[in-house]
Amino acid sequence: MEQAVIPREEYRYCLYARKSSDESSERQVMSVDSQIKEMLELAQKEGITVTEVKRESHSAKSAGERPVFNAMIEDVRSGKVNALLTWAPDRLSRNAGDLGRVVDLFDQKLLLEVRTFSQRFTNNPNEKFMLMIVGAQGKLENDQKGLNVKRGLRAKCELGLWPAPAPTGYLNEMRTNRKGYIMVDPLRGPIIRQMFEKVGNDGWSGRKTYKWMREIGFRTIHDRPIWLSNVYTLLKTNLYYGEFEYPSGSGHWYKGRHEPLISKELYDRVQKNMQSERTFQYRATGFAFTKLMRCGKCGSSITAQEKHKKLKRGGEATYVYYGCTRSKNINCPIAYLREEELIEQLSGIIDMVTVDELGLRKHLREDIARHEKFQEMLGVKSEKAKLRDIDLKSYAKHVLSVGSLEDRRSILGHLKNRLVLDDRRITLDGK
Repeated sequence: MEQAVIPREEYRYCLYARKSSDESSERQVMSVDSQIKEMLELAQKEGITVTEVKRESHSAKSAGERPVFNAMIEDVRSGKVNALLTWAPDRLSRNAGDLGRVVDLFDQKLLLEVRTFSQRFTNNPNEKFMLMIVGAQGKLENDQKGLNVKRGLRAKCELGLWPAPAPTGYLNEMRTNRKGYIMVDPLRGPIIRQMFEKVGNDGWSGRKTYKWMREIGFRTIHDRPIWLSNVYTLLKTNLYYGEFEYPSGSGHWYKGRHEPLISKELYDRVQKNMQSERTFQYRATGFAFTKLMRCGKCGSSITAQEKHKKLKRGGEATYVYYGCTRSKNINCPIAYLREEELIEQLSGIIDMVTVDELGLRKHLREDIARHEKFQEMLGVKSEKAKLRDIDLKSYAKHVLSVGSLEDRRSILGHLKNRLVLDDRRITLDGK
């Protein structure tokens, strides 16, 4: 049975305009405005009724990730619109998933027409096939563009050229005949070399190096201060000794054509020294009360470290101290607090708050219920525990002293970010 012909006056068009990722931000805005202007003029010329206009800024490379396009598809499904008006087919889709959704709407007879500036596609086998070819061509262009970019980057690397913005200590060559080359930054390069020498030759830690760079007022090419994480990243950058891996972790190494700032031997010594420092940092993650408090003087988080003391009678005693990470103020004057004193003060905090503030009631009821069930399985009769707030708090303080790392952290989990350490004293915000 032939499909009934729908009069043109019953066509309800949605005008869809999407910017192209190939264009600059300014040109993208102008492109969208230009598309709308041209297509509205076409609609007026041909008597097309445009019921709504939609603008999209998301890329059409991946299927289902454009909210405006998705809303337009739902408008077609609901019957709000039954035709689409756009500048070119690739504005609708540059991936197979979204293209299939458009063709599927044709098959369901919900979509009557896709109209572009120079083409018209209807629910006709030949025209749908042509739409799929044009859409597939857009996807092919995307894929080819990605391959070409990667090929170009590999070609640069094989020539010994760094294919990215120059790292701190180098500058990108601006001369057209030296495009892709990097040169030593005369202002920052010598400081980067000194940074490696202090860690590799003098045994400085990353934190001490960071403090020195802040003291001398070191700033990046964008006039920004350097942070501790930047220092560790720079110290791991192999480009400085003349070779580089690209992409990182790929196993593809290249000999650079730039002037090295340091020797490979110095770089290796730095990595060895940093490895021992990272071992200490990894152990720091095993402390019970880190990341639960903040410094009362500068607002940084609180970290911990071990101190070892040899005893007169032989052996060694280990003490844990908590103090400021100094991530926000390298010169923060806060004093360190021993873990035993910290636990004693935290026990006092528990007395100050309600059980509900600690979030203990449900947690401890479940623990006690599991214990009672275990006793029943063993045939041991016990009276049902009557939980009182004082019992719960006593249990919480007991866990702080002898519990596992996870249990000790869970006791204070509901107080996270409210605990403040200042002058060897723990306080609680709001109390």
